[in-house]
Amino acid sequence: MVNLRGSHIRSDGYIDRASSRLFSVYGSAAWIDSMQKLQLNVFTGKEKTYQAWYGIDEQTLAGNRTFNPAGTEKPGEPYDNETDNYRQTHYQLFYNRKLHRNWKASIALFYTRGMGYYEQYRADAALSDYGLPDYIQGNDTIRSSDLVRQLWLDNHFYGSTYSVQHEQGRRQVIIGGGWSGYDGDHYGKIPRTIKEIPLPSSYKWYDNDARKTDFNQYVKWTEKLGLGFSAFIDLQYRTVRYRINGFRNNPGVQTDETYHFFNPKVGLTYSKGQTKIYAYYGQAAKEPNRDDFESGINQQPAHETLQDWEAGIEKNKGKFQWSANFFYMKYRNQLVLTGKINDVGAYTRTNIPNSYRAGLELSASWRASGWLQVSGNVALSENKIRNFTEYIDDYDQGGQKTNFYQKTDISFSPRVVSAATVSIFPWKHTEISLMGKYVGRQYLDNTSNAGRQLNAYYVQDLRVRYEPVKEKGIRWNAFVQINNLFSEKYEANGYTFSYFYGGGLNTENYYFPMAPLNVMAGIGINL
Repeated sequence: MVNLRGSHIRSDGYIDRASSRLFSVYGSAAWIDSMQKLQLNVFTGKEKTYQAWYGIDEQTLAGNRTFNPAGTEKPGEPYDNETDNYRQTHYQLFYNRKLHRNWKASIALFYTRGMGYYEQYRADAALSDYGLPDYIQGNDTIRSSDLVRQLWLDNHFYGSTYSVQHEQGRRQVIIGGGWSGYDGDHYGKIPRTIKEIPLPSSYKWYDNDARKTDFNQYVKWTEKLGLGFSAFIDLQYRTVRYRINGFRNNPGVQTDETYHFFNPKVGLTYSKGQTKIYAYYGQAAKEPNRDDFESGINQQPAHETLQDWEAGIEKNKGKFQWSANFFYMKYRNQLVLTGKINDVGAYTRTNIPNSYRAGLELSASWRASGWLQVSGNVALSENKIRNFTEYIDDYDQGGQKTNFYQKTDISFSPRVVSAATVSIFPWKHTEISLMGKYVGRQYLDNTSNAGRQLNAYYVQDLRVRYEPVKEKGIRWNAFVQINNLFSEKYEANGYTFSYFYGGGLNTENYYFPMAPLNVMAGIGINL
């Protein structure tokens, strides 16, 4: 059995110069018999996108929503290659075998190769910032120059997973685990300087590698208890090690951290007819990522721990299905977004000692007739930090000032998120869908300050899709989608920072405006 797919995405973007070019190819081959299956997947893709990750301030937002500051350090016209360039290739091998009437086993091997860079124009850059000496040109000493720089990532991700399953009567037991390694090299190149300063061959102004290993082992026991009840227990041990050899802006900082996590989960389910009622408790711990270590040089990040309680009901009444899920998620040292970004557009995070998320998720679907279907969902939640201290740089007096808050909202956590879709099927193989999405107010940081927020928004999209019956082994489809049908002006993301200067508090908010009405079309072919 062979499966081939391909995709090509091209966009001129809404923000000035924010174009994108993406291409991917997927291939899969499998050998199957009555006892086993061997499958190989290979897929690769590359992208080139002009950057728009700096956002725009409130004043610019009011007058020129499409303005893009990226590339404008270059005198005259903006630099035309301020782009992100990346390619990634995946190799996956899966083997499943039935060992006995009650036994099954599986193993998977994977390897992912990635490489790419972000190119950037820098004006009047000090040569010393790039490890370069002053350049003597005749009687002149050159200490700075406009230059083009590239920030490279060269990475390898590899590993294996396995599981053995035994099922007999009312009982199922699965034992499994996995191991993975990640090797990432981060380095910087300078393709050219505008003043044509000679550079050493293959010069890198920084070169930092990072290694991560991840091992886990688990056992999951599921038992049918009778009278419609079933229960499960899932116990996982996981260990993670980081070895990070410096960062671009802090090359002397070395990190060698090992984490050991125990992640238990238990659940109870009652099923009768078309009704299912369940309750669940789980604990999960997660390590920081490399960006957290880099942004937390003065205070290294801690791992975060989650305790999750959930209970819900699912009901299926033929043409009508609905579900409700209640949750309470208690965090220790949750890594939450600060509302700030670094110089390459990545959001920074910080540990919060005590926080929680609690709420209700509802969903429903109704197939009214053969030509009409309606579905929707809504999530209502409270996302709170019990105690939060804000640190604000004081450029007048030096140091920082602090503000203390209680029970503030977690950044970028709307209290209400909902969506609805109405689909009609007017002709054979054709679907027309009207989709609406509402996202409530979000705060840009963790202070619940109304002056630092994203306003609520509601947008609607219209999609027409045609997918005929598979013929001669070929399946294809075509679609046209009109996004933001009524050209709603809204911002889906942003960032903020505050400081004391000139005797007062200054707050600067930056936003990422979304496009008005725009059209996307595509054709998909599966061989």
